[in-house]
Amino acid sequence: MRWIDAGGAAELDVDEVAKFDADVGPLAIYHTDGGYFATQDTCTHAVASLSDGFVEDGMIECPLHAAKFCIRTGKAKSLPATEPLETYPVQVVDGRILVGLPLELGAEA
Repeated sequence: MRWIDAGGAAELDVDEVAKFDADVGPLAIYHTDGGYFATQDTCTHAVASLSDGFVEDGMIECPLHAAKFCIRTGKAKSLPATEPLETYPVQVVDGRILVGLPLELGAEA
């Protein structure tokens, strides 16, 4: 796993989501009462940016068709979405949000 810097933790208020462009594609970075989380930014139902959605009670609501996903697990919680989001580990170190991404093929740990 490799860790990328996705920005300052103080820049993201509780119940906010921000978009971060990574080499695996766009990520949605969340700050909830339970901590910081990261998922793919693109809804699994239709091409929509979840970072434009609404965060409430640990869920992100897609701005296109109102599908809801669990921020912690990525699980689709309401139709029309049925496929889960890809999730990524997050840690905060020295005030920076770090997101764990898979190693590229052939890369060393």
